[in-house]
Amino acid sequence: MAASTLAVAYLFAAVLFILGLKGLASPRTARAGNLYAMAGMTLAALATLASPQVGDYGWIVAGVVIGGGIGAVLARRVKMTDMPQLVAILHSFVGLAAVLVALGTYFTHRDAGALDPLLLAELGIGSFIGAITFTGSVIAFGKLQGLIGSAPLRFAGQHWLNLALALAMLGLAGQFVLGGGLPAFAAMTALALLLGVLLILPIGGADMPVVVSMLNSYSGWAAAATGFTLHNELLIITGALVGASGAILSYIMCRAMNRSILSVIFGGFGTGEEVAAATGGAEGRAVKSAAVEDAAFMIENAGKVIIVPGYGLAVAQAQHATAELVDALEKKGVEVKFAIHPVAGRMPGHMNVLLAEADIAYDKVFEMDEINPDFATCDVALVLGANDVTNPAAKTDRTSPIYGMPILDVYRARQIFFVKRSMKPGYAGVDNGLFYQDNCALVFGDAKKVVEGLTQALGHS
Repeated sequence: MAASTLAVAYLFAAVLFILGLKGLASPRTARAGNLYAMAGMTLAALATLASPQVGDYGWIVAGVVIGGGIGAVLARRVKMTDMPQLVAILHSFVGLAAVLVALGTYFTHRDAGALDPLLLAELGIGSFIGAITFTGSVIAFGKLQGLIGSAPLRFAGQHWLNLALALAMLGLAGQFVLGGGLPAFAAMTALALLLGVLLILPIGGADMPVVVSMLNSYSGWAAAATGFTLHNELLIITGALVGASGAILSYIMCRAMNRSILSVIFGGFGTGEEVAAATGGAEGRAVKSAAVEDAAFMIENAGKVIIVPGYGLAVAQAQHATAELVDALEKKGVEVKFAIHPVAGRMPGHMNVLLAEADIAYDKVFEMDEINPDFATCDVALVLGANDVTNPAAKTDRTSPIYGMPILDVYRARQIFFVKRSMKPGYAGVDNGLFYQDNCALVFGDAKKVVEGLTQALGHS
């Protein structure tokens, strides 16, 4: 393939990627956006394989077969509830790839005597961004998977240590550019790997969706740096698109959660002491419980019901049962709306995807700012496993690690039914004061079974 033809193919692929991103901005166009992006990636891959720079297809075929096989198995086996973990670990692969490409490029150009300061700078940037992305994403995966505690892990002088590591890393990068060779490269990369761990460990579970989004941005910048190293314009464009969109999404989410974007970048929301204080306040406090039939009676006789889906709905795969409940309520003349918090679940858009999968109409689904005024006039709020995003402590308890995070104003509803497996706190490890309000009753059980029970009770009314 001629260079001009390759450039045109890359241009069309870049346009398809941009159309894909635009499509993903709305649930209504998300399917088309995915198709655009898939078409762009297919075109980019075929054009790259036809490039005259590719001389041997053996390793490429082996990589595609092995990687594609693993990907196909994961796509079929990974549950929707585990998707955030999968996204995090995929980010780590991008970071590791950037480090390995930088290392391989260093060896090939060193042996050919073609190293120059500009190339070395590109290799250094790609390696330390990739290394931070790799270990940071592995830690995020561990927290999401439950292999590492979700509470922030802090120690005295942590930020000063991070600063010292960052300065040392930049110093070694400068030494590498000036001809420091492999030892400087290895030391710089090792410090970046350690820094990735220390940046993510102090971030609590409630803020993990923002972290996943920011690591997505890091992986994009790592890919862009790799594009400069390989002189691949499409990889630069794609990496920049991912990096910029991830950063913008992280900023939007931080604003929605009343968090500082700098806290995400430099690590650490809240302290361990705050978590301890917040999780220790439930002793001796009583909650009211309700049977499914009691909740069904109240919901059936309500004029307006707001359903708040959360991670509990995702775990139970209750989205289709919820759609059936909505149909049953609307047949009885009940107005039903859904309230979605920006970080409900474990990643942005988690709940929207689940509801769309169950064919719940988009006009019933409202974001936090749109729906919050409606809670004061709704008869029943039905919470399906959404814990931290409904916790009034975010507004009232200054010692809470989630203080300042905007929440769904469920506490203002006339009656609240909170579907929950047990009294175990949410992912942030914070007890939910909503449980102890006079207008709240807990319906204990698996979200899918409870919702199916509600629908059945409505049919027999």
